[in-house]
Amino acid sequence: MSTDVARQTVTIEEVAAAAGVSRSTVSRVVNGSTAVSPEALEAVTKAIADLNYVPNRAARSLASQKTHAVALIVPEDTTRFFGDPFFAAIVSGINSRLSRSDYVLNLFIASDDPGDKTTSYVRSGAVDGAIVVSHHTSDTFIDRIASVVPVVYGGRPVRERERDYYVDVDNVRGAYDATVYLIENGRTRIATITGPRDMPAGVDRLRGFRDALKAFHLEPAGVEDGNFTADGGAEAMRRMLASGARPDAVFVASDLMARGVLTVLNAAGLRVPEDVALVGFDDSPVATSVIPPLTTMRQPSFAQGERMATVLLDILAGRHPRHVTILETELVVRESV
Repeated sequence: MSTDVARQTVTIEEVAAAAGVSRSTVSRVVNGSTAVSPEALEAVTKAIADLNYVPNRAARSLASQKTHAVALIVPEDTTRFFGDPFFAAIVSGINSRLSRSDYVLNLFIASDDPGDKTTSYVRSGAVDGAIVVSHHTSDTFIDRIASVVPVVYGGRPVRERERDYYVDVDNVRGAYDATVYLIENGRTRIATITGPRDMPAGVDRLRGFRDALKAFHLEPAGVEDGNFTADGGAEAMRRMLASGARPDAVFVASDLMARGVLTVLNAAGLRVPEDVALVGFDDSPVATSVIPPLTTMRQPSFAQGERMATVLLDILAGRHPRHVTILETELVVRESV
Protein backbone atom coordinates (compact mmCIF):
# COMPACT_ATOMS: atom_id res chain seq x y z
CA MET A 1 0.00 0.00 0.00
CA SER A 2 1.39 3.40 -0.95
CA THR A 3 1.91 6.15 1.62
CA ASP A 4 -0.73 8.32 -0.06
CA VAL A 5 -3.35 5.59 0.12
CA ALA A 6 -2.47 4.90 3.73
CA ARG A 7 -2.99 8.54 4.62
CA GLN A 8 -6.44 8.60 3.05
CA THR A 9 -7.63 5.59 5.05
CA VAL A 10 -7.43 7.61 8.28
CA THR A 11 -10.81 9.18 9.03
CA ILE A 12 -11.75 12.27 10.96
CA GLU A 13 -13.57 9.99 13.41
CA GLU A 14 -10.32 8.14 14.14
CA VAL A 15 -8.55 11.44 14.79
CA ALA A 16 -11.35 12.49 17.14
CA ALA A 17 -11.13 9.19 19.03
CA ALA A 18 -7.34 9.42 19.35
CA ALA A 19 -7.57 13.01 20.59
CA GLY A 20 -10.50 12.34 22.91
CA VAL A 21 -12.61 15.11 21.36
CA SER A 22 -15.67 15.39 19.15
CA ARG A 23 -15.66 15.16 15.37
CA SER A 24 -16.72 18.82 15.16
CA THR A 25 -13.69 19.87 17.24
CA VAL A 26 -11.37 18.10 14.82
CA SER A 27 -13.17 19.79 11.94
CA ARG A 28 -12.68 23.20 13.51
CA VAL A 29 -8.97 22.55 14.01
CA VAL A 30 -8.29 21.39 10.45
CA ASN A 31 -10.20 24.38 9.11
CA GLY A 32 -8.11 26.82 11.14
CA SER A 33 -10.84 27.97 13.52
CA THR A 34 -9.75 29.72 16.71
CA ALA A 35 -12.87 28.49 18.57
CA VAL A 36 -10.91 25.62 20.10
CA SER A 37 -9.36 25.39 23.55
CA PRO A 38 -5.54 25.20 23.74
CA GLU A 39 -5.82 21.71 25.25
CA ALA A 40 -8.06 20.44 22.45
CA LEU A 41 -5.86 22.08 19.81
CA GLU A 42 -2.79 20.34 21.21
CA ALA A 43 -4.57 16.96 21.41
CA VAL A 44 -5.97 17.16 17.88
CA THR A 45 -2.68 18.39 16.39
CA LYS A 46 -0.84 15.50 18.03
CA ALA A 47 -3.40 12.98 16.78
CA ILE A 48 -3.21 14.39 13.25
CA ALA A 49 0.59 14.10 13.29
CA ASP A 50 0.61 10.63 14.89
CA LEU A 51 -1.96 9.25 12.44
CA ASN A 52 -0.57 11.22 9.48
CA TYR A 53 -4.11 12.35 8.72
CA VAL A 54 -4.82 14.38 5.60
CA PRO A 55 -8.26 16.08 5.59
CA ASN A 56 -10.44 15.01 2.67
CA ARG A 57 -10.52 18.57 1.31
CA ALA A 58 -6.74 18.62 1.17
CA ALA A 59 -6.66 15.19 -0.47
CA ARG A 60 -9.18 16.29 -3.10
CA SER A 61 -7.22 19.47 -3.71
CA LEU A 62 -3.96 17.60 -4.15
CA ALA A 63 -5.58 15.00 -6.39
CA SER A 64 -7.66 17.17 -8.70
CA GLN A 65 -8.27 20.80 -7.81
CA LYS A 66 -5.92 23.70 -7.19
CA THR A 67 -6.38 26.61 -4.83
CA HIS A 68 -3.86 28.73 -6.76
CA ALA A 69 -2.50 29.95 -3.44
CA VAL A 70 0.88 29.35 -1.83
CA ALA A 71 1.97 30.00 1.74
CA LEU A 72 5.07 31.91 2.77
CA ILE A 73 5.90 30.69 6.29
CA VAL A 74 8.34 32.70 8.39
CA PRO A 75 8.98 31.22 11.87
CA GLU A 76 10.03 34.55 13.38
CA ASP A 77 8.40 37.25 15.53
CA THR A 78 6.79 40.26 13.90
CA THR A 79 9.48 42.66 15.16
CA ARG A 80 12.17 40.65 13.43
CA PHE A 81 10.14 40.17 10.25
CA PHE A 82 9.23 43.84 9.78
CA GLY A 83 12.55 45.16 11.08
CA ASP A 84 14.95 43.20 8.89
CA PRO A 85 15.28 44.40 5.27
CA PHE A 86 16.25 40.85 4.25
CA PHE A 87 12.61 39.75 4.54
CA ALA A 88 11.35 42.69 2.50
CA ALA A 89 13.67 41.74 -0.35
CA ILE A 90 12.71 38.06 -0.16
CA VAL A 91 8.96 38.80 -0.18
CA SER A 92 9.39 41.26 -3.06
CA GLY A 93 11.17 38.61 -5.09
CA ILE A 94 8.53 35.96 -4.37
CA ASN A 95 5.70 38.35 -5.17
CA SER A 96 7.37 39.48 -8.39
CA ARG A 97 7.45 35.90 -9.66
CA LEU A 98 3.94 35.01 -8.47
CA SER A 99 2.52 38.16 -10.07
CA ARG A 100 3.39 36.61 -13.43
CA SER A 101 1.39 33.48 -12.57
CA ASP A 102 -2.15 32.59 -11.46
CA TYR A 103 -1.04 32.16 -7.84
CA VAL A 104 -1.54 34.43 -4.84
CA LEU A 105 0.60 34.56 -1.69
CA ASN A 106 -0.57 33.92 1.88
CA LEU A 107 1.87 35.12 4.57
CA PHE A 108 2.26 33.36 7.93
CA ILE A 109 4.52 34.81 10.62
CA ALA A 110 4.57 31.77 12.89
CA SER A 111 6.42 32.95 15.98
CA ASP A 112 3.74 33.19 18.66
CA ASP A 113 2.12 30.00 17.39
CA PRO A 114 4.23 26.82 17.62
CA GLY A 115 3.09 26.00 14.13
CA ASP A 116 -0.33 24.63 15.09
CA LYS A 117 -2.56 27.22 13.41
CA THR A 118 -0.29 27.41 10.40
CA THR A 119 -0.11 23.63 10.12
CA SER A 120 -3.88 23.24 10.43
CA TYR A 121 -4.48 25.86 7.77
CA VAL A 122 -2.06 24.31 5.30
CA ARG A 123 -3.28 20.78 5.97
CA SER A 124 -6.87 21.90 5.40
CA GLY A 125 -6.13 22.22 1.70
CA ALA A 126 -6.16 26.01 1.60
CA VAL A 127 -2.85 26.25 -0.32
CA ASP A 128 -1.11 24.18 -2.98
CA GLY A 129 2.43 24.59 -1.67
CA ALA A 130 4.63 26.47 0.78
CA ILE A 131 7.85 28.46 0.94
CA VAL A 132 9.65 28.45 4.30
CA VAL A 133 12.18 31.17 5.17
CA SER A 134 14.33 31.65 8.30
CA HIS A 135 13.70 28.32 9.97
CA HIS A 136 15.32 27.07 13.17
CA THR A 137 16.13 23.66 14.62
CA SER A 138 13.06 23.92 16.85
CA ASP A 139 10.66 24.45 13.94
CA THR A 140 9.62 20.79 13.71
CA PHE A 141 6.09 21.71 12.62
CA ILE A 142 7.48 22.28 9.12
CA ASP A 143 7.77 18.50 8.73
CA ARG A 144 4.00 18.17 9.23
CA ILE A 145 3.42 20.74 6.51
CA ALA A 146 5.90 19.06 4.14
CA SER A 147 4.00 15.78 4.50
CA VAL A 148 0.97 17.37 2.81
CA VAL A 149 2.13 19.97 0.28
CA PRO A 150 5.35 20.63 -1.66
CA VAL A 151 7.75 22.85 0.30
CA VAL A 152 10.64 24.98 -0.97
CA TYR A 153 13.06 26.26 1.67
CA GLY A 154 14.79 29.62 1.62
CA GLY A 155 18.21 28.52 2.81
CA ARG A 156 19.55 25.06 3.52
CA PRO A 157 17.05 23.14 5.67
CA VAL A 158 17.98 22.44 9.27
CA ARG A 159 17.67 18.71 8.62
CA GLU A 160 18.63 18.40 4.97
CA ARG A 161 17.14 15.43 3.13
CA GLU A 162 17.66 14.22 -0.41
CA ARG A 163 14.06 15.00 -1.39
CA ASP A 164 14.16 18.62 -0.15
CA TYR A 165 14.08 21.62 -2.47
CA TYR A 166 15.90 24.75 -1.39
CA VAL A 167 17.44 27.97 -2.70
CA ASP A 168 20.35 29.37 -0.72
CA VAL A 169 23.26 31.75 -1.08
CA ASP A 170 26.83 30.53 -0.67
CA ASN A 171 27.11 31.56 2.97
CA VAL A 172 30.34 29.67 3.58
CA ARG A 173 32.13 31.21 0.62
CA GLY A 174 30.72 34.67 1.34
CA ALA A 175 31.96 34.63 4.94
CA TYR A 176 35.31 33.22 3.81
CA ASP A 177 35.81 35.99 1.24
CA ALA A 178 34.76 38.69 3.73
CA THR A 179 37.29 37.46 6.27
CA VAL A 180 40.06 37.12 3.70
CA TYR A 181 39.43 40.72 2.65
CA LEU A 182 40.05 41.84 6.23
CA ILE A 183 43.26 39.78 6.37
CA GLU A 184 44.47 41.19 3.06
CA ASN A 185 43.97 44.67 4.52
CA GLY A 186 46.45 43.89 7.27
CA ARG A 187 44.06 42.86 10.06
CA THR A 188 45.23 39.97 12.24
CA ARG A 189 43.02 40.07 15.37
CA ILE A 190 39.73 39.28 13.70
CA ALA A 191 36.54 38.50 15.60
CA THR A 192 33.05 37.63 14.41
CA ILE A 193 29.48 38.33 15.48
CA THR A 194 27.47 35.31 14.34
CA GLY A 195 23.84 34.56 13.65
CA PRO A 196 21.99 31.97 15.76
CA ARG A 197 23.69 28.57 15.85
CA ASP A 198 20.34 26.82 15.32
CA MET A 199 20.05 28.34 11.85
CA PRO A 200 22.05 27.03 8.86
CA ALA A 201 22.97 30.57 7.75
CA GLY A 202 24.46 31.30 11.17
CA VAL A 203 26.37 28.01 11.17
CA ASP A 204 27.63 28.35 7.59
CA ARG A 205 28.87 31.94 7.98
CA LEU A 206 30.76 30.96 11.12
CA ARG A 207 32.29 28.07 9.23
CA GLY A 208 33.47 30.34 6.41
CA PHE A 209 35.00 32.73 8.95
CA ARG A 210 36.88 29.92 10.70
CA ASP A 211 38.05 28.40 7.40
CA ALA A 212 39.56 31.73 6.30
CA LEU A 213 41.44 32.21 9.57
CA LYS A 214 42.71 28.65 9.42
CA ALA A 215 43.98 29.17 5.87
CA PHE A 216 46.10 32.08 7.13
CA HIS A 217 47.13 30.38 10.40
CA LEU A 218 45.20 32.82 12.58
CA GLU A 219 42.98 32.28 15.61
CA PRO A 220 39.64 34.07 16.23
CA ALA A 221 39.94 37.17 18.41
CA GLY A 222 36.39 36.57 19.62
CA VAL A 223 33.15 34.82 18.68
CA GLU A 224 29.75 36.04 19.92
CA ASP A 225 26.16 35.31 18.83
CA GLY A 226 24.20 38.43 17.80
CA ASN A 227 20.93 36.69 16.82
CA PHE A 228 20.74 38.51 13.46
CA THR A 229 19.30 41.67 15.13
CA ALA A 230 20.69 45.17 15.73
CA ASP A 231 20.20 44.87 19.50
CA GLY A 232 21.76 41.43 19.47
CA GLY A 233 24.78 42.70 17.54
CA ALA A 234 25.24 45.56 20.01
CA GLU A 235 25.01 43.25 23.01
CA ALA A 236 27.43 40.76 21.43
CA MET A 237 29.97 43.56 20.87
CA ARG A 238 29.58 44.70 24.46
CA ARG A 239 30.25 41.15 25.69
CA MET A 240 33.30 40.91 23.46
CA LEU A 241 34.82 44.16 24.73
CA ALA A 242 33.97 43.29 28.33
CA SER A 243 35.82 39.98 27.96
CA GLY A 244 39.02 41.88 27.23
CA ALA A 245 39.09 41.04 23.53
CA ARG A 246 40.60 43.81 21.43
CA PRO A 247 39.97 42.87 17.80
CA ASP A 248 41.26 45.06 15.02
CA ALA A 249 38.52 43.77 12.72
CA VAL A 250 35.09 42.14 13.02
CA PHE A 251 33.23 40.10 10.45
CA VAL A 252 29.56 40.65 11.30
CA ALA A 253 27.22 38.06 9.80
CA SER A 254 24.46 40.57 8.95
CA ASP A 255 24.26 44.30 8.23
CA LEU A 256 21.59 44.72 10.87
CA MET A 257 23.92 43.35 13.55
CA ALA A 258 26.72 45.53 12.18
CA ARG A 259 24.59 48.63 12.86
CA GLY A 260 24.44 47.63 16.52
CA VAL A 261 28.17 46.90 16.56
CA LEU A 262 28.94 50.36 15.17
CA THR A 263 26.92 51.99 17.95
CA VAL A 264 28.88 50.16 20.65
CA LEU A 265 32.27 50.83 19.05
CA ASN A 266 31.47 54.53 18.79
CA ALA A 267 30.41 54.63 22.44
CA ALA A 268 33.68 52.93 23.41
CA GLY A 269 35.71 55.56 21.54
CA LEU A 270 36.88 53.08 18.89
CA ARG A 271 37.06 54.46 15.35
CA VAL A 272 35.89 52.55 12.29
CA PRO A 273 37.90 51.65 10.31
CA GLU A 274 41.04 53.13 11.92
CA ASP A 275 40.83 51.08 15.14
CA VAL A 276 38.40 48.35 14.13
CA ALA A 277 37.47 47.40 10.57
CA LEU A 278 34.01 45.98 9.87
CA VAL A 279 32.56 43.80 7.12
CA GLY A 280 28.86 42.96 7.17
CA PHE A 281 26.69 40.55 5.20
CA ASP A 282 23.57 41.27 3.08
CA ASP A 283 24.17 44.64 1.36
CA SER A 284 20.78 45.74 2.65
CA PRO A 285 19.76 49.43 2.84
CA VAL A 286 21.28 49.39 6.35
CA ALA A 287 24.75 49.22 4.81
CA THR A 288 24.46 52.68 3.27
CA SER A 289 22.50 54.28 6.11
CA VAL A 290 25.26 53.97 8.73
CA ILE A 291 28.42 56.03 9.18
CA PRO A 292 30.81 55.01 7.80
CA PRO A 293 28.99 53.19 5.00
CA LEU A 294 29.50 49.48 5.46
CA THR A 295 31.68 47.17 3.42
CA THR A 296 29.56 44.05 3.10
CA MET A 297 28.89 40.80 1.25
CA ARG A 298 25.96 41.28 -1.10
CA GLN A 299 23.51 38.41 -1.14
CA PRO A 300 20.90 38.47 -3.94
CA SER A 301 17.83 38.28 -1.68
CA PHE A 302 15.35 39.49 -4.31
CA ALA A 303 16.67 36.92 -6.79
CA GLN A 304 16.51 34.26 -4.08
CA GLY A 305 12.83 35.01 -3.54
CA GLU A 306 12.14 34.87 -7.27
CA ARG A 307 13.97 31.58 -7.62
CA MET A 308 12.15 29.97 -4.67
CA ALA A 309 8.80 30.90 -6.20
CA THR A 310 9.92 29.58 -9.59
CA VAL A 311 10.98 26.23 -8.11
CA LEU A 312 7.65 25.85 -6.30
CA LEU A 313 5.65 26.76 -9.41
CA ASP A 314 7.65 24.22 -11.41
CA ILE A 315 6.86 21.50 -8.84
CA LEU A 316 3.16 22.39 -8.87
CA ALA A 317 3.15 22.25 -12.66
CA GLY A 318 4.58 18.72 -12.61
CA ARG A 319 8.02 19.74 -13.77
CA HIS A 320 11.24 18.58 -12.12
CA PRO A 321 13.42 21.52 -11.03
CA ARG A 322 16.80 21.14 -9.38
CA HIS A 323 16.58 20.25 -5.72
CA VAL A 324 19.39 22.62 -4.71
CA THR A 325 20.12 26.08 -6.09
CA ILE A 326 23.06 28.08 -4.69
CA LEU A 327 23.41 31.77 -5.54
CA GLU A 328 26.73 33.59 -5.36
CA THR A 329 27.62 36.48 -3.07
CA GLU A 330 29.69 39.56 -3.96
CA LEU A 331 31.93 41.81 -1.87
CA VAL A 332 30.85 45.46 -1.94
CA VAL A 333 33.64 47.72 -0.71
CA ARG A 334 32.74 50.95 1.09
CA GLU A 335 34.37 52.83 3.96
CA SER A 336 34.33 50.52 7.02
CA VAL A 337 37.62 48.75 6.11
